[in-house]
Amino acid sequence: MNKSTKKDNYDILLAQAQALFANETNALANLSNASAMLNTTLPNTVFSGFYLFDGQELILGPFQGKVSCVHIALGKGVCGESAERNETLIVKDVTNHANYISCDSAAMSEIVVPMVKNGKLIGVLDLDSHVVGDYDAIDQEYLEKFVAILLEKTRFDFQMFGVEE
Repeated sequence: MNKSTKKDNYDILLAQAQALFANETNALANLSNASAMLNTTLPNTVFSGFYLFDGQELILGPFQGKVSCVHIALGKGVCGESAERNETLIVKDVTNHANYISCDSAAMSEIVVPMVKNGKLIGVLDLDSHVVGDYDAIDQEYLEKFVAILLEKTRFDFQMFGVEE
């Protein structure tokens, strides 16, 4: 996909997110719809979903894709690294990433965006593609904006999140 088309797709995604989450604050509903929106917007996706921090580790949350890993320790795999460092990570070729956890052999590249609200780690957004080198700075910029909208509009008041709003 060329950069112009990618940006156009992301602009539509952000507008849809603003509209969809405008009157809904339920975390389960918003995370579920968010993973579906990402799955349909990004054509090479084999996994789009969330791992949520329970105070000790990341636990699989709403997602689209095949059966996936359930427990991920902080610092382990790309999701655990992103959560621990509190930074977006892009892995162009997962077969060359020493700390990669393989949940689906179809995944060739990955981007993980941390989700932090009120100074507390909520979890991470995890996207896997079947194409090597599928994610770049454009994806990072727009996915970070997407996560910001999701965090702003969603109440994470489950006990596991430890966030008071």
